[in-house]
Amino acid sequence: MLNQQIASIIATELNVKSNQILATIQLLDDGNTIPFIARYRKEATGALDDTQLRYFETRLIYLRELDDRRQSILKSIEEQGKLTAELREKIEQTQSKTELEDLYLPYKPKRRTKGQIAIEAGIEPLADLLWADPAKDPEQSAVQFLNQDAGFTDIKSVLEAARYILMERFAEDAQLLAQVRRYLQQNAMIVAKVIEGKEKEGEKFADYFDHRELWRNVPSHRALAMFRGRKEGFLQLSLDADPEQEGTRQSYCEEIIRQYLNVHFSGQPADKWREQVISWTWRIKVALHLETELMSALREKAEEESINVFARNLTALLMTAPAGAKTTIGLDPGLRTGVKVAVVDNTGKLLSTDTVYPHTGQVEKAMVTLCQLIDKHNVELIAIGNGTASRETERFVKEVIKKMPNNKPQTVVVSEAGASVYSASEQAALEFPHLDVSLRGAVSIARRLQDPLAELVKIDPKAIGVGQYQHDVNQSQLARKLDAVVEDCVNAVGVDLNTASSALLSRVAGMSKTIAQNIVTYRDENGRFKARSELKKVPRLGIKAFEQCAGFMRIANGTNPLDSSGVHPEAYPVVEKILQATEKSIQTLMGDVRAIRELNASQFIDEQFGLPTVQDIFRELEKPGRDPRGEFKTAVFMDGIEDISDLKSGMILEGTVANVTNFGAFVDIGVHHYGLVHISALSDNFVEDPHQIVKTGDIVKVKVIDVDVARKRIALTMRLEEQLGNAEKNHRTLSSKTGGQTVKKQCSPAQTGVMGNAFADALKNWKK
Repeated sequence: MLNQQIASIIATELNVKSNQILATIQLLDDGNTIPFIARYRKEATGALDDTQLRYFETRLIYLRELDDRRQSILKSIEEQGKLTAELREKIEQTQSKTELEDLYLPYKPKRRTKGQIAIEAGIEPLADLLWADPAKDPEQSAVQFLNQDAGFTDIKSVLEAARYILMERFAEDAQLLAQVRRYLQQNAMIVAKVIEGKEKEGEKFADYFDHRELWRNVPSHRALAMFRGRKEGFLQLSLDADPEQEGTRQSYCEEIIRQYLNVHFSGQPADKWREQVISWTWRIKVALHLETELMSALREKAEEESINVFARNLTALLMTAPAGAKTTIGLDPGLRTGVKVAVVDNTGKLLSTDTVYPHTGQVEKAMVTLCQLIDKHNVELIAIGNGTASRETERFVKEVIKKMPNNKPQTVVVSEAGASVYSASEQAALEFPHLDVSLRGAVSIARRLQDPLAELVKIDPKAIGVGQYQHDVNQSQLARKLDAVVEDCVNAVGVDLNTASSALLSRVAGMSKTIAQNIVTYRDENGRFKARSELKKVPRLGIKAFEQCAGFMRIANGTNPLDSSGVHPEAYPVVEKILQATEKSIQTLMGDVRAIRELNASQFIDEQFGLPTVQDIFRELEKPGRDPRGEFKTAVFMDGIEDISDLKSGMILEGTVANVTNFGAFVDIGVHHYGLVHISALSDNFVEDPHQIVKTGDIVKVKVIDVDVARKRIALTMRLEEQLGNAEKNHRTLSSKTGGQTVKKQCSPAQTGVMGNAFADALKNWKK
């Protein structure tokens, strides 16, 4: 019954049929993974893709947690003897955790309040009398409720106690809370102020020293910046609930409460007392409760958006096209400490290491060493880490290549983010137990050019550093999201069963770290896998694990050509039918696009395999083992532009998008410091989300708008046709949406683009 209710809710949200969701729930409950379901159970799910399935998984968890809480609340209220049929219906119908807690609020066990103490002293009848009949005189009516034993010894304390009773009652009314909450969500302002005396110490938060903004309009990066400023003791944050009433004593929230309670004031004796009840309800109870809730909601929303930004950037980075299986030299640049060198073969196996010192007076010796390594191993690629001395090292390598008579490898600058983390990791120690830590980074740099996905999976995704304010968000949620991204990317590409590391294998659907290591151990002891079916011989790899992982494992030059494709072994009988119909061998049919496209997919459908599976099989047969990551490309940095001081306004340069945030994109143009293309400079049209225009790893052309050498900040634009004067003006224009209309807000250089303190702070923490 519960699954059917959940299926109905999620089906509406995804605009699909309930039976698709019910089938997916069953598949997940049976222990199937998202990649497996998305790829090999399309008949059951109606071809829901992995994005829809990830959303579905999150909602399923939420709704099941909601129902667990619902049952707990129903039990609690029933045990109190206060569960009415009307209340039960409201609790059972709500699909919001917030609304559910609102309904539970009056019945939630709590510490004795002033209102409860007053009720115990017998003052509740007075509260009800004065509220129902304002013609009664409060002071005269209160006389008979004096209670010396309970501490209510005078009329003032009795009337105050009566106010507390009603205040607490009204503040726990779920419908009233919902009305006030809706008003605040649309009209409340977030107010940030600098803590007196902290101006100089907290200068990096100067944008928020006197900042006001509609709660509903605060983007994630500004929200997280303000929360960080508060956490570090530089900012005070508050919620201005009645911004339109500023300067008056009136409160529109009090008016909402008055209208909800249907109270009218006409000069009756108890009206002033009743007006105080409404004021207390708002100022003492509801305002504090909802300010805490809305601040928490703002943080949660900002964290969720920040996590999603990180996830999108990580997806783009992991899905960067590989340079391919080519012998590669990895260079980890350094000045005084030298350039670390590692040579790996076309499978990523380490062949040789060295350290050269081209930047400390040993240029000739370094050239000889590099030339010998290139010749000896027939090197095709040279990967240079983009850290300190990157451009100097690139210039040195180009001089070396000029001296090479024949073999001239391609030089590529790659991101070394996370390389140092990998070098000191347990994974690196297992791979290279006798290799110096400093040289392991060069190996990682070389391999990540050959195959970024295979190498980056060895690093904690959080250490790759393509997020915004990633250290300020819920770390467990971030880890779950990024793990899901890595899993989806690995399974979208597939892995070579005979070359994949245990780190890569552990990310395949159905795999654990233990089973992945068992695969590597089995491979080391028995030689390369010749067929997918051999996986069943791996210790602890059972039937279920084989079902989940087999379709994502690839075996090149195995006994069965299908093992190099994405066709699942369970569907091999369908391929046999296709071979019989075409009278071709599998070797002949695979890659024969014309022959495959002449086939009618519907004639191969049976009870187990429907049209989606057969169509997927056709696509695999056309391009067996196809790589979805596209063609390898790299940015070409301009010669002579190696330092921020070399930049001039108006220069047009090529660069690589290193990170995309909600406020723009950071671009590596080869000067050791990333430039920012602000969201307003990404396109001639209004841009709602920078991810609509660029993604991490894109090669883009940018124009330099402004350079602050002292503060190491670079402002760029992708609006290349624009005159520089206009570009600078637009750089200082932020676009926002208010009331459904786009408005332009002129900002100072300190408030916009890369020149803003908050943006600089985000960049600094991201690069850490």
